[in-house]
Amino acid sequence: MDFALTEEQSAIFDMAKGFGTDRIAPNAAQWEKDGTIPRDLWPEVGELGFGGIYVSEEAGGAGLSRLDGTLIFEALSQSCASVAAFLSIHNMCCAMIDKFGSDEMKDRVLPGALPMQTILSYCLTEPGSGSDAAALKTKADRTNEGFSLTGTKAFISGGGYSDAYIVMARTGDGGPRGISAILVEDGTEGLSFGGLEDKMGWRSQPTRQVQMDECRVPAANLLGEEGHGFKYAMAGLDGGRLNIAACSLGAAQAALNATLAYMGERKAFGQSIDQFQALQFRIADMEIELEAARTFLRQAAWALDEGQADATKRCAMAKKFVTEAGSRIADQCLQLHGGYGYLADYGIEKIVRDLRVHQILEGTNEIMRLIVARKMLEARA
Repeated sequence: MDFALTEEQSAIFDMAKGFGTDRIAPNAAQWEKDGTIPRDLWPEVGELGFGGIYVSEEAGGAGLSRLDGTLIFEALSQSCASVAAFLSIHNMCCAMIDKFGSDEMKDRVLPGALPMQTILSYCLTEPGSGSDAAALKTKADRTNEGFSLTGTKAFISGGGYSDAYIVMARTGDGGPRGISAILVEDGTEGLSFGGLEDKMGWRSQPTRQVQMDECRVPAANLLGEEGHGFKYAMAGLDGGRLNIAACSLGAAQAALNATLAYMGERKAFGQSIDQFQALQFRIADMEIELEAARTFLRQAAWALDEGQADATKRCAMAKKFVTEAGSRIADQCLQLHGGYGYLADYGIEKIVRDLRVHQILEGTNEIMRLIVARKMLEARA
């Protein structure tokens, strides 16, 4: 297997990293304080083709692979994991519309979403259904015109900020087969939002509950087939897990780069602290773990691109391994900064806070273990 990036992939990575360095990194701390990402950033991202990374070229997207996508999110998250992860959510929604939406829906939604003139969010989790996502209670009752949605979605990145939401709602009986995916546009009567959540990390992403009270949408807003929404949601999560892992990878790399620079400047006992063998061992261990995580992630992305039978298992393994590795590395980088690592000025504590949630979202790492174990038992049978 050839692990080298192509010239095109290297160019994609460099373009994303350069944009992050110029437009995101200098502003990330202020956006965190503001609790929002300026809307005028997104059309700039869209100009790079990053608003529809996985959308087919026929539909106006970039038509890139999942491996290409991990390079983009790894590069952008070196400037801010919170901003990069928000972009991942928008791309997951666009990919779902391109893959499962009607031609009418694609023609109506994608021309605004791909250049990121409009922003999309994903609504699966509810206050009472997190890991047990198929237990969701949001209902979508049939009307003469389409559907009437009632229910509450929790922890929604972009709640009250985005222009439309892909909502998983129950159109049939209990269980996964009774769930459909429905597009709910901002401004729809009956759609409202909870208060801004005060979070540990990802603070630049506005996060709220999305509340629907007899929220009426037309039949044309049904994504794909009725009753197939849960399948669509799970298919989207394989790629989402790779992206979140890539965000952990990039941010951990940024933390390690900053730590290497700091250790060359910080003096203790008459020499820079990078000359102490015990600390050299620690940075070596971090580099080894980071490279292992990078290889593991890219192998999983390749498996998904190739349609390998074990792709879901590999995506779950990569998400679990890389997000935990990223958090460990960021925490060690904070430790090596000493007291300065605890100060916001150095940026390490922000990385530690931002990366912690990656072990929870897109399926908790406990659920990733469950997926892997079940796939192993299926293979044995």
